[in-house]
Amino acid sequence: MTRHAAFALFVTLVAMPALAAEMPSRKAGLWEVQTPGSSGAFRQCIDATTDQILQARGGAAIGPAGPSPQCAKRDVQKSGETITIDATCTTAGKTLTSHAAVTGSFDRAYTMIVTTQGDGIPGGTRTMTVTAKWLGPCAADQKPGDMIMPNGTKLNILDLPKRGVPGAPPPASR
Repeated sequence: MTRHAAFALFVTLVAMPALAAEMPSRKAGLWEVQTPGSSGAFRQCIDATTDQILQARGGAAIGPAGPSPQCAKRDVQKSGETITIDATCTTAGKTLTSHAAVTGSFDRAYTMIVTTQGDGIPGGTRTMTVTAKWLGPCAADQKPGDMIMPNGTKLNILDLPKRGVPGAPPPASR
C-alpha cells in the first residue's frame, strides 16, 4: 500500500466513525471506492449489517493505517444533501483535526472531501477526495465484507481480526 493510499485510508477512518450514527447504510451490493494516490480503486461487497459494522468500527481499518483513531471531538451536521463532519482525533500519539463534506447518494454514488491538519502530515495540511459508486449486486462468489484490492487480492475485512491484523475491526457477529 502506498503512503498516499495509507493516508487516504487513515482520513477515511477519522471521518467514518463519526458518520455511523448519522449516515444511512450504503445500498447493499458491490461498491467501488477510489482514493487518491492509490494504484486503482478497490471494490467492497456489503450488506446493511456489514456496512453499519464497518462504519462503527472505522471503515476499512487494515494494514499500515494502524489502529482506528481515538476521537475526542466529533461534530456531524446535515444541511440539505451534504453531511459535514468536524473531528479531532489522536492516533499514534499525534493529534489531527479533520473537516469532511459528504455529498451524493448512498444508493448510487457519493463523494467525500476531507481536509486534515496536524503535525503528522507532511506540510501540515492535506486535502483528499474519496469517491464511491455502486456497481450492482455482489458476484456469486462474494460475501459481505469482501474487498478486492486494485492488484486483485481478495480479503474479507470482517475476518482480519482472526488473522491478527493490527487495527482491524473487532470480530463481529454475522
